[in-house]
Formats: sequence, structure tokens, C-alpha cells
Amino acid sequence: MAEPDYIEDDNPELIRPQKLINPVKTSRNHQDLHRELLMNQKRGLAPQNKPELQKVMEKRKRDQVIKQKEEEAQKKKSDLEIELLKRQQKLEQLELEKQKLQEEQENAPEFVKVKGNLRRTGQEVAQAQE
Repeated sequence: MAEPDYIEDDNPELIRPQKLINPVKTSRNHQDLHRELLMNQKRGLAPQNKPELQKVMEKRKRDQVIKQKEEEAQKKKSDLEIELLKRQQKLEQLELEKQKLQEEQENAPEFVKVKGNLRRTGQEVAQAQE
């Protein structure tokens, strides 16, 4: 490669080109990072050179596995939990039946209510005499 003409001339009026300073290499953070990388390389601790896409895909896969495990843990219920759910459903059914009976009694005509009261009083009197 041919050198430019101004290098051969010793003309003091010419401004000689100088190599520009790279601000990245002169920064303290870059020097510390470079020093750390060199030390890791000497120890044999090379950083993982995975592409960013592969890193993202691995993170998604990990998140998916964690989510699946959580869902499975929620689906698997102990015998106690199953029994408690059954009891809770039975209690809810009983409450609904009681509410229906009360609504029917409230909507029933007056003579049906009086007849029911007479039956109860008649049964109570019969039990008291025994």
C-alpha cells in the first residue's frame, strides 16, 4: 500500500494526521469489563456465547414449564380438599332447598298456612298427652 505524499514532506505548515482516541476504550467501565473478561479467559470461565434469540426462547420455555407445574399443583388436590369441597356443595344444596321451601311457604295461600299451623299444634298436643 502506498503511503500518502504528506508523510514524506517535512513541511512544518502541514498538520499531521493523528489517530483518533476511541472514547469506548478509554472509558473506565470498558477497561474493567475487558480486564474481567481476560481474567475469566485465563481461568477457563468463558462466557456463554448464545445468540439473543436462543436466550429468549430458553427463558420462554422455562416460564412455560414453571406455569405448567403451578397449574398441575392446583389441579392435584388432596383427599382432604376433595372431601371439603363435597361437604361444601352439600351444604349449598341444603341452603338452596331451604330457601325454596321458604319461598313456597311465603307464596302459599293463607288457608294452607293456617292448616299447617293446626297440624303442628295438634301434633304437639298429642305428644304432650303421651
